[in-house]
Amino acid sequence: MEHLSEDFDSLVAKSPLSGGCDRRIFLKAALGTGFAAAVMPVAAQTVVRTDAVGLTAGAVTITVGDQKIPVYRAQPEGKSNLPVVLVISEIFGVHEHIADIARRFAKQGYLALAPELFVRQGDAASFGTVAELIKQVISKVPDAQVMGDLDACVAWAKANGGNVDKLGMTGFCWGGRIVWMYAAHNPSVKAGVAWYGRLVGDKTALTPSYPVDIAANLKTPVLGLYGGKDEGIPQESIEKMKAALAQGTSKSAFVVYPDAGHAFNADYRPSYVEADAKDGWKRCLAWLNQHGVA
Repeated sequence: MEHLSEDFDSLVAKSPLSGGCDRRIFLKAALGTGFAAAVMPVAAQTVVRTDAVGLTAGAVTITVGDQKIPVYRAQPEGKSNLPVVLVISEIFGVHEHIADIARRFAKQGYLALAPELFVRQGDAASFGTVAELIKQVISKVPDAQVMGDLDACVAWAKANGGNVDKLGMTGFCWGGRIVWMYAAHNPSVKAGVAWYGRLVGDKTALTPSYPVDIAANLKTPVLGLYGGKDEGIPQESIEKMKAALAQGTSKSAFVVYPDAGHAFNADYRPSYVEADAKDGWKRCLAWLNQHGVA
């Protein structure tokens, strides 16, 4: 991993773990730092960095069965009875950008939890290409496993200063799909915001349904933020989703940014579209507030 960010290089050098420890091993130990090998090099000039002043932020561990799940937690320091937001990562896991999203929510008064949902299948940060990462890790992650891990995060939040009567969630790409699916799984989610998550796809034993399949029965209002030039999520799939949602009562909605492609909120990648990302963030906060999460 020779293309690590400057901040992460510094972190490795200063850490007591770094002596005799290669960077890949250290990355596993330092949730919410660095970036996955598959997205290198990072566009460092546009990376948004949110400080942790006034926050309690860092890794916690949640046990699900016999598995320990690393979770990046951020919240206002010394506060309790906080609204809760689950932050669901892209396929690259809980890296520096996802941790920053959690801190942004914490600055708004939330208890934000970003779980590492691929930990059983492998280290999402260590694969050099997206294709390899999908084949070796992501394709092996069952939806049922993800739903259970997120249930455990909600239970942890309830026991650790969170008000789960004010439960929201957001997610990006792979995590955007999970927002739709978990909102259907857990009706106690008050609102969700799905950033460019797939809506249709081939069903498998591990992914037996897609958002379009659960749309008619969805109760939770979900805001979908999508790019008009996203080649992986054609507008036809959005229209199918809208039609399916129209058969139900969730009051979900879409915003499509005409000039944006996929991953337009990923400020560490060339796909970043600053104006649309900032507008999407404002809409995200407003949507959660509108539906009783804040």
